[in-house]
Amino acid sequence: MEQIRTERLTKRYGTVSVVQDVSLSVQQGEVYGFLGLNGAGKTTTIRTLLGMIKPTSGDVFLFGNRVSESGSRLWNQVGYMVEMPAAYPGFTVRENLLLMAKLRGLKPSDSVDRVMKELNLDAYADRKAKFLSLGNMQKLGLAKALLHNPDILILDEPTNALDPAGIVEIRELLIRLAKQEGKTVFISSHILEEVAKMATRIGIIHKGVMLQEITAEEFETIRQKRLYIGVGGQREAARVVLADKGYQAREVKEGLLELADERAVRHPECVAKLLADAGLPLSLLKVEEEELESYFLKTIGAKEVRA
Repeated sequence: MEQIRTERLTKRYGTVSVVQDVSLSVQQGEVYGFLGLNGAGKTTTIRTLLGMIKPTSGDVFLFGNRVSESGSRLWNQVGYMVEMPAAYPGFTVRENLLLMAKLRGLKPSDSVDRVMKELNLDAYADRKAKFLSLGNMQKLGLAKALLHNPDILILDEPTNALDPAGIVEIRELLIRLAKQEGKTVFISSHILEEVAKMATRIGIIHKGVMLQEITAEEFETIRQKRLYIGVGGQREAARVVLADKGYQAREVKEGLLELADERAVRHPECVAKLLADAGLPLSLLKVEEEELESYFLKTIGAKEVRA
């Protein structure tokens, strides 16, 4: 079931288009990674999803309802965090959450304790917000977004300022919410490899234009894979042996041979046996897969060339 949709979403300030004809779709239970450079239009898109700003043209839908025509009840099903989280600095973590629970009409004893436990904020419950680290302030912002157990989570850079352990905590929490509880998670982030570990679908925006939407399975299929071989000083002999069997090898960094052939990538053991039978022992046999960061940069770079 589709939970988030935009249709030719456009936002202009004067003659400058910040977002131009962006159409995206997010299904229930997906973790959607929204990727782009600073100034690409990520936060502007998120603000229009949340009704914080009105689009110049185009439409935004949550749960199949046009945001511009929906009442306040829609937001009882949506949790969000946009840019830097805010808190009352003189209030403790618990007091900040109790206040938010009261504003949302929740039972504070149930919701506050639950969300502090989910985000490992128990130890900081009585610490004033102004004394929190940046990472724990970020967790407090996430706690507010999760407090009312929403069906949709829209998060702008949720792992910003977190240490490695905190990043893993949030990643595992978001994956669990999506997979086990059917929550829909829309997340923007500049930590691309972290997105790659949790996203089921990825959207790439550049200079306000949506370049591509792909599923995690599609990314796995299209990303480049290479087999690297080390044969010491016998590289030319190895190339001849490989060429005789239809493999095209080229010399790359550190004197290694690189094979992009799908047969070689899927069955490196066959390549190893071929060279061993020819008396060419291997010092290295390694398959490398293109990372999301490399794919992302290649995608926006290709757009630059075409422009």
